[in-house]
Amino acid sequence: MPIALVLEKERELALRDMELDLTVGDHDVRIAMDVVGICGSDVHYYRHGKIGPFVVREPMILGHEGAGTVVACGGAVRHLAVGDRVCIEPGIPDFSSRPSRIGLYNLDPSLTFWATPPVHGCLTPEVVHPASLTYKLPDNVSAAEGAMVEPLAVGLQAVHKTGVAAGDVALVLGAGPIGILVALSALSAGCARVLIFDPASKKLDIAPQYAGIQPLHATGGPLAEQVLNVTDGWGVDLVYECSGASAAFNGVADCIRPGGTLACIGMPTEPIPIDIVALQVKEIRIVTVFRYANVYDRAIALMSEGKIDVKPLISATYTFCDSIEAFERADTARPEDVKIQIAMR
Repeated sequence: MPIALVLEKERELALRDMELDLTVGDHDVRIAMDVVGICGSDVHYYRHGKIGPFVVREPMILGHEGAGTVVACGGAVRHLAVGDRVCIEPGIPDFSSRPSRIGLYNLDPSLTFWATPPVHGCLTPEVVHPASLTYKLPDNVSAAEGAMVEPLAVGLQAVHKTGVAAGDVALVLGAGPIGILVALSALSAGCARVLIFDPASKKLDIAPQYAGIQPLHATGGPLAEQVLNVTDGWGVDLVYECSGASAAFNGVADCIRPGGTLACIGMPTEPIPIDIVALQVKEIRIVTVFRYANVYDRAIALMSEGKIDVKPLISATYTFCDSIEAFERADTARPEDVKIQIAMR
């Protein structure tokens, strides 16, 4: 029986045996996990035992940002072989559903997602997954980078939905892992410059490592004034809200040029008041983002070609034996930490 990192209930983690079905179907692969990243949602489940309607009612294995090595293939699998290094897209839709048939499989209401109750995640030595949602990693992309494909996919989904034009200037609100990856995605899509703001200034220390990302600090004055100062009074073409914080929406319209776009990526835990009139009088378009679809190949290609470097974002790596300690560190929310990962073997 495999050992897994199990969330027993709110604030209680255990490394223990967990009975799992590792039967490999014709279209599946079995994967030995190599690296798993800790996501903010994992930490939220640890802290609160729930996210919105998703409640941990029985023990659940955490983790959904994963890379590993194929150890068995189903009889119908042709594009993967034993020994291939892979990353895994953790959401499994019904590909015959109506949303899936129009390319929006991330919006399939029957989709199951790793480490979202009651579905187990991948912080366990081996998992079985559909081969169609398992992607081979190039030789020059490490397992640690492969585990970053999942959060990077959120950034790519955001910039694809907003339709970045060459030379655009964007503003990212929130400098956590998703915020930084959205900024890098926007640059890769053609933005000339990306401003990034977070009230916790220490989080912005990593931004200067990337050409094209300009941090804005709370100590620099009102955000809208800073944005207008660096855009000659015009405002940014795009705002990507990545924090989900209510305060982030205060005066956000003042930062955006007429006809610009506001993308909502962070998921609030409570209703958010938005000044619709302020958006209307500038005809600001609102775009919402939920996970991703059809972007994993793009994320891997951008890493492989050196267009996006995620390595500076990996703040610490813990062994699987020390994974509870890794979660305790993630729970403290050190401002200098971006991404904490767990090496499974």
